[in-house]
Amino acid sequence: MKLNEIKTASAFDYKYLLNRIFPYIKPLIPRILLTFFLAIPLGLLDGVTAFALKPYIDVVVNGQTLDCFGYTLTRDFLALIIPPGIVIFAGIQGVLRYLNTYLSDWISLKISNTIKVDLFKKLVYLDSKFYDDNSSGLVISRFLTDPDIASRSLINSIKTLITSATSALGLIFVLLYNSWELAFVGVIVLVCAFLPMTFLRKKIKQVSNKTTVVGGDITTSFNETYKGNKVISGYNLQEMEFKKVSDLIKTTFNLQMSLTKRTGWLSPIMYIIASIGVAVVMLAGNELISAGRLTTGSFASFITSLLLLYKPIKTLGNDLTNIQGVFVAISRVFELFDFNSRIKDEGKVELNFIPQNIEFKNVRFSYDENNEILKGISFSAKRGQTIAIVGNSGGGKSTIVNLLPRFYDVCDGGIYFDCVNIKNFTLDSLRNSISQVFQNNFLFSGTIRENILIGNKNASDDDIKKVLKASHLDEFISTLEKGIDTNIAENGVSLSGGQQQRIAIARAMIKNAPIVVLDEATSALDNKSEKIVQKALDNLMKDKTVFVIAHRLSTIFNADKIIVVDDGKIVEMGTHEELLKLENGKYKNLYNMQFKNQEELLGKV
Repeated sequence: MKLNEIKTASAFDYKYLLNRIFPYIKPLIPRILLTFFLAIPLGLLDGVTAFALKPYIDVVVNGQTLDCFGYTLTRDFLALIIPPGIVIFAGIQGVLRYLNTYLSDWISLKISNTIKVDLFKKLVYLDSKFYDDNSSGLVISRFLTDPDIASRSLINSIKTLITSATSALGLIFVLLYNSWELAFVGVIVLVCAFLPMTFLRKKIKQVSNKTTVVGGDITTSFNETYKGNKVISGYNLQEMEFKKVSDLIKTTFNLQMSLTKRTGWLSPIMYIIASIGVAVVMLAGNELISAGRLTTGSFASFITSLLLLYKPIKTLGNDLTNIQGVFVAISRVFELFDFNSRIKDEGKVELNFIPQNIEFKNVRFSYDENNEILKGISFSAKRGQTIAIVGNSGGGKSTIVNLLPRFYDVCDGGIYFDCVNIKNFTLDSLRNSISQVFQNNFLFSGTIRENILIGNKNASDDDIKKVLKASHLDEFISTLEKGIDTNIAENGVSLSGGQQQRIAIARAMIKNAPIVVLDEATSALDNKSEKIVQKALDNLMKDKTVFVIAHRLSTIFNADKIIVVDDGKIVEMGTHEELLKLENGKYKNLYNMQFKNQEELLGKV
């Protein structure tokens, strides 16, 4: 599930990729066909000027006669219509180019936006392990940048390819019209110009993959700099962060130059091939003119067409290169669609009752194959009980409660609500039955009201007033000019830690779920804030089955059951009083470390 390990194996399976993207193209086929249809005359009109040179030079300049469908076209007539005719055709070409560009941009944006919407839907349903494995920068890069390249570049590249191809065809017609012998030389030049393209495919794929990974790392570094600016300043990490990003940008530069080094020779080679073709044509054309088999006008028209032909040939090469890059991007997009959440919502039972008993049975769990976090955890919680989970950092406390809403699935054993495995419940109904308050609660940009209503979109104003009072937010809200409709900054940075926690508690309260999970909900607060937040938590916990993780043991003295976890195993279980009676017990040692020194100091006072 690591994005930087994707190999884009299907990048050259064009049929497969076109079948995958076709559902996004299908609704827009009439507009796409119109865009491609407009590209045909747009390309063909490139040959108008070259075609007009033959009659202009032969008749207007050299005074020859020209018969057309039984009519003799005079010198004065052609001198009158050819120059303004060229201008009119250029105007028509300009209008077609505008319409073509507008349509292709409209189609590209439609496809890109539809893909982005579907990818975002995929993203929000991916499991927590996906976010553990991938940096924010890489996720943003893959889910936003690749769809743009895949859709916008696809339509534009195909449109340009059609324009270039039809331009080349039109010019080749002019070549044949003037001299099939010289046209034979032009065809050889055309074939030789395409040969170098066969060497570029693999390198484009490799550099595209590496560039995206490095680009994601750069985005991650910018995100970290934004979010961790105080840490960077406080620890004087500016130079370290600067060097890290500088090195990443240098790597991007080297990757791009690596591609240029291997593909940049294409344009000079094509110049050389075209020059050789022109040189041979000039020599052969001189012989044909001397032999009376080619007019001066035909030769001028032919040379002009041949020189003009170089541009669409060169563009065709670039277009084919771009299209290959587009298919790499399409492959990368649909590999994202192929990501599947490890958490399968296959349950058929609606959890529409309050569990009377929650039981962990020999639960084992690991984030990867090499490190088992939970090693046979077994305990139960009755309805209305408060279960506290304590222990040293890294022992698996948070992992236990993260298994309840199925952020992760157990590797062995099971979790049961009234003897029903939680995997048998629908995921929505399971998570609707659990409220959570974490140590660091994410608040969305928007108003305080909007953040609270995340817990229950249908809550009434009376419900909101009750939870504001119960979460001890009412006094704080009353000091704000816009009250509960005050906007807060991204992730609540404009609020104190205690205020953020109380909003999170209000959000959990208004959800009114029968099961409450408190994961270090007060550990980051000062004593004053902790007391206020603890009162709010006490209101949240009333008549609920509660799972509490706490480093501060003072918050769990009254728990119905305290579970001591060490190295992924339950080593002790009981009430506060029962655990203190255990000689050399883990809990007793934790208690003594936190409170013995405080009691001694109070005694001296």
